Amino acid sequence: MSQAHLFQLGMDLETGTTHAEDTTGNRGHLTVVADRDIFDESRDDHFIRRDGKVFAGTHLIIEVVDGTGLDDQHRIEQAFRDCVDQCGATLLHIHTHKFSPQGVSGVAVLAESHISVHTWPEIGYGAFDVFMCGDAQPWKAVDVLRAAFDAGDIRVKELLRGEEVVADRL
Repeated sequence: MSQAHLFQLGMDLETGTTHAEDTTGNRGHLTVVADRDIFDESRDDHFIRRDGKVFAGTHLIIEVVDGTGLDDQHRIEQAFRDCVDQCGATLLHIHTHKFSPQGVSGVAVLAESHISVHTWPEIGYGAFDVFMCGDAQPWKAVDVLRAAFDAGDIRVKELLRGEEVVADRL
């Protein structure tokens, strides 16, 4: 089976599994080792450590207001690709759907999480979510989306996903 098919099946390419395993090979059981300080930058858990906080990722709710081209699937897919490139993320898959008479929904699945959208082109509005963990820089997506859709206005809300939860579990 090719690697592309493994992405579609939701399988881990390195292990070929869909469930975590502990060191004894029991499916579904994960042994968590947290013997280092959660603020230790050398940890390889991909959590974000910033301003004395530990969280799973940055989730931006981005509203494109007075935008153009929000009914164009190709333009939306290219905007996803440009966001991925600018943010330093890893694209796994893009899927979009064109509605009739107008509107597009779509998602770009990333190794770092996702970018999604639903548009109302008849009023120039696009509702984007950009959620990224690890070293990706989701705030760079704001300028990409502003340019891609000639937005007259962009509104952004930031959520730190897992804030006050992740640190309690590590």
